[in-house]
Parts: sequence; structure tokens; C-alpha cells
Amino acid sequence: MLYLIGIGLDKAGFSFEAYNAVKNSRVVYLEDYTVELPFEKEDIEELIEKKTKPVDREFVESFEVLKEAKEKNVSLLVYGSPLMATTHISLILEAKRRKIPYRIIQGASVFDAVAETGLQVYKFGKTASMPNFEADSFMEIIKENLSIKAHTLILVDIGLKFKDAVERLEKLMTKNKINVEKAVVCEHLGLKDSRTYYNSFSKLRALKIKAPFCFVIPSDLHFLEKEFLEKL
Repeated sequence: MLYLIGIGLDKAGFSFEAYNAVKNSRVVYLEDYTVELPFEKEDIEELIEKKTKPVDREFVESFEVLKEAKEKNVSLLVYGSPLMATTHISLILEAKRRKIPYRIIQGASVFDAVAETGLQVYKFGKTASMPNFEADSFMEIIKENLSIKAHTLILVDIGLKFKDAVERLEKLMTKNKINVEKAVVCEHLGLKDSRTYYNSFSKLRALKIKAPFCFVIPSDLHFLEKEFLEKL
């Protein structure tokens, strides 16, 4: 049996169902490549009362975990939601092909927590990803969303520091002639020390932000959205 478990955004949000699944598992894997965890793996281990084995993308994409799941109960812990990454969809499809039983246990994700900005979730368009190498293809998603008056959530690759990320974003916005006066920065969404900022890029550059963080490029604002943002 394979348990694909979303551990949520804060270790305290680990669900009772997830705890029981882990308790019944012989092996517990913890992904360590999708995001910089805002807590130590030992914190999770203390919570679930079991040791975890950190795994990278190569391990997950190799479907090695399915070989074990055919013989015993195995849990794969994923930060946030368990099905945000296409890798996990592929894993479940392969489990179906091999007739290996599985259970998906949902967890809170950035897509839920971004509502803390006061922006209406149904007004978001496609999600963009900023890679940790030089590339600007994600700018097309921002343009497309703005053209339909939709907000853009920008997820940031692991390893990219805030200072570099915000400077790159500002530079690419100028290069691509995207005129937005203010942007949103979300730090540690879903955690107790969560902070959200709404300001010009010149002001955002001065912030000391810790991972995980993300950006939002707002489009046309409803008056309630504007009021909420201005009070951040």
C-alpha cells in the first residue's frame, strides 16, 4: 500500500488521518527537493514518532517506492499538497497500472493559503514558476493572466534567494514591458510567522525574506481586495 501524504504548510497541520497512515507504514519517505522546508525533518519525526528517509526527484521518478509498496505499507510525505507536482500524478498512474493500492491524503497548500493576501482565489489565472536559472518564459503567463484581468501566483524554485528573485522579477517585468506598480510577497504562508507584503519593487527589495516564499502579481482589484492589500 502506498500512502501519498500532503503534510501541509506547518508541521502542526499534520492531519490525524496522515498520522495513522504513517503509524501503519513500515517505511516513511520525505521529499526534500520541491521546497525548502521551513522546519527540520526531526520536527516531523518527533511528531510522527518515526524516522524518515529523505528522497530526491530521481528516486520518486524511478518508481522505486512502488516496488516496496507492493510488499508493505509505505508513506511518501510531500510538503503542502500531495498532487501539486506532475511527478506525483505519474506515480499514481503507475500504481494503477501495477495494481498497487494507494491512498492520497490531502494537505493544505500555497493555493489555499494565498487567500491570506485578501485576493479572491477564483480571480487567479495560471500559476507561474520562477526557475533557479536564467529564464523568462514564465513572463508569458503573467501577460496572459493580466490580459484577462487575473492575478498571477509565482512559485519560486528551491535554492533561489529572495534578493536574487525579486531583482530578477523586477528586471524581467521591465524588459517585458509589464507595468505593475506594486506586487505581493508571501513569506512562510500557512505558518505561525507568516507575513505578507504589498509594495513597489524598490520597497520589496529592502525586505529580509526567508524561504519558502512566493510572489503574486495582482491584476485589476475589487475594492475589498484593494482595501485588504493596503492594510498589509
